[in-house]
Amino acid sequence: MMCDTSASAPKPRLPMRAVIVLVVAATIISLSMGMRQSLGLFLPPLNAELAVSATTFGFAMALQNIVWGVGQPIVGMFGDRYGARPVLIVSAAIYALGLLFLATDGSPIGLDCGLGVMVGLGVAGTGYGVLIGSVSRAVPPERRTEMVGLVAAAGSLATFVLAPFGQYVIGAHGWRTALVVFAAVALAMGLLAVAIGREGAADDPEAAASANLSIGDALRSAVAHGGFMAMTVAFFACGFQLMFITTHLAQFLALCGVASSVSATALGVIGLSNAIGSYLFGRLGARYSQKRLLASIYLLRTAAIALFLAAPVSPTSTLLFAAAMGFLWLGVVPLVSGLIRKMFGLRYFNTIFGVAFFSHQVGGFLGSWLGGLTFDLTGSYSRAWLSMIAVGLSATVIQWLMDDRARPDGGRPAPMPQPA
Repeated sequence: MMCDTSASAPKPRLPMRAVIVLVVAATIISLSMGMRQSLGLFLPPLNAELAVSATTFGFAMALQNIVWGVGQPIVGMFGDRYGARPVLIVSAAIYALGLLFLATDGSPIGLDCGLGVMVGLGVAGTGYGVLIGSVSRAVPPERRTEMVGLVAAAGSLATFVLAPFGQYVIGAHGWRTALVVFAAVALAMGLLAVAIGREGAADDPEAAASANLSIGDALRSAVAHGGFMAMTVAFFACGFQLMFITTHLAQFLALCGVASSVSATALGVIGLSNAIGSYLFGRLGARYSQKRLLASIYLLRTAAIALFLAAPVSPTSTLLFAAAMGFLWLGVVPLVSGLIRKMFGLRYFNTIFGVAFFSHQVGGFLGSWLGGLTFDLTGSYSRAWLSMIAVGLSATVIQWLMDDRARPDGGRPAPMPQPA
């Protein structure tokens, strides 16, 4: 059986501070992810105006993912130490500067520095890593997985608006103007962050259990936990699949003769469907085995990809595929975060989540870059799609078999046995 919990108790009411944190976190994540997931729309106009190849653009997006992945544990450390607000404000400013840099310089340098490095750092600070920790600390333990799922759900809604809006601005005023508009949205995230208030490790009601645990102990404990490493390896597949779709779906559909407006609509459908799926998996994760729900997501995603490739590509099949993938898009977030809380608690949640997320971003790097490289070498995305099926099936098996038992000592590595 998948069920992990006993009969549910009445859910405690959320304090007003928790409601504010939920609203602010969902809005910032929504804007941050909505812009990032819409960046693939800029490849066709950059290719037409500046002859930017799929490999060049894909490498910039891949670099963004690896910078995001490397930066996530570091940003998480700052969030654990100083709270979310200063991290969010600085990260939003870097996000905006990266978009403006690309708007003024569409060369490979502008792509790599602006879209790659700066936007990668900005997303690391305004995405899930820091804000999930804030939400987890602000809500009662009984409602954490559900509320993280709710934030992940609401956090995808902006894609439904920003993708079609971005495509409209690109068509009406050009890609440079669209980037300036997105930069203004990024600055608005910094203003919203002021409302999240001060916080820190003291806000964690479970902090007393690991008050004397150092961050080095926490990291060593995580790396030594076989189940955590299995989940981290499987998380690679998530980034590999999703980043390929985010970066290359518009170009793939253009090759198939599907209008660019369908690409933008598909991204919007992904965002809307994700709102439903993320909240549902957050609810399910509070009652059933989180590791097996994760394995189910990887398996269903892979099946959706296989069915999409088996049928003729059309506007209808594209939107059906987008709806299926969107439903499974970020349902992993409440499940992965729930497993980390279960295994290690909240004391260094942001940091440990960042370590797991690094694997996700390595997958995103390879999915984005190798997708473009495969296309430029072969003139087709076929091999890239097939690789996503292979990676997804492997992740399903690894995730299903993971050991998700908690550390009984609050995360401190067990002492070495002494000789008799």
